[in-house]
Amino acid sequence: MSDINMVPFIDVMLVLLIIFMVTAPLLSPSVIDVPSVGKASAAPDQVITIEINKELKIVVKSRKPGQGTGTTSKQDATMDTVAKVALQMQAGNASTPVVISADKKIAYENVVKLMDHLQRAGVQRVGLSVTLAD
Repeated sequence: MSDINMVPFIDVMLVLLIIFMVTAPLLSPSVIDVPSVGKASAAPDQVITIEINKELKIVVKSRKPGQGTGTTSKQDATMDTVAKVALQMQAGNASTPVVISADKKIAYENVVKLMDHLQRAGVQRVGLSVTLAD
């Protein structure tokens, strides 16, 4: 007899198919807990904004509360000095948020480096500024 007997192979495949068909509905799909974005109850009093334009020029702005619209201070920085400038503008208040606003044409690597510099310096609240799509 020179032919291969396929009947046992087919039997095993049919049994496996039945097992998978029975167990597939019992498996629950994995659930991913994605964070949601909502509106804050009140805007923070002081916000430090770090702006990076497409030429990689970094400007650190601080808006402090005051009479009327408040006061805004602005200071130029480099990638090496931005963390020190942000800490100076926080003035010992670690709960002051730092928001990074970067041009969408720059490499994402530059934003990650900036976040790394801030976290290594001890800045606790770092966020990214985005615009909502129409």
